[in-house]
Amino acid sequence: MLTSAAHDTPKCEVNRVAQIVAFVDDLFFQAKILETAKHVGVEVRTCTTPEALLAEIAKHSPALVVVDLNARNQPLEAIKQVRAVSSTLPLTCFLSHVQVELAEKARAAGCTDVMPRSKFTQHLATILAHAKSHS
Repeated sequence: MLTSAAHDTPKCEVNRVAQIVAFVDDLFFQAKILETAKHVGVEVRTCTTPEALLAEIAKHSPALVVVDLNARNQPLEAIKQVRAVSSTLPLTCFLSHVQVELAEKARAAGCTDVMPRSKFTQHLATILAHAKSHS
């Protein structure tokens, strides 16, 4: 795992080739995404800052970006920054099912798909496999 020298906090989980980049700071959910990706046969990089997300997108041209809208490090700003560099990159975002206003803000910022965390979890393997087939 890479760390920032200035803050000594995790930035991105390193894998060989990123087909998917995930902006997720919840360690349990990172592990779930990475384990599911391993079973599906895709590689994922998990990032915890908008800057790291943009760097991974620039390096690897992923087929999909996944954003946890409940991440602590400005997920809406991260979406806006991604859209500033790519208007076509698929962005799948998830959040608590009761956060209707946040879902609307994510759509306005440029999120392609916004879904409740439960639906994202239920369909995670399918979402990752779909990205793999379009990479």
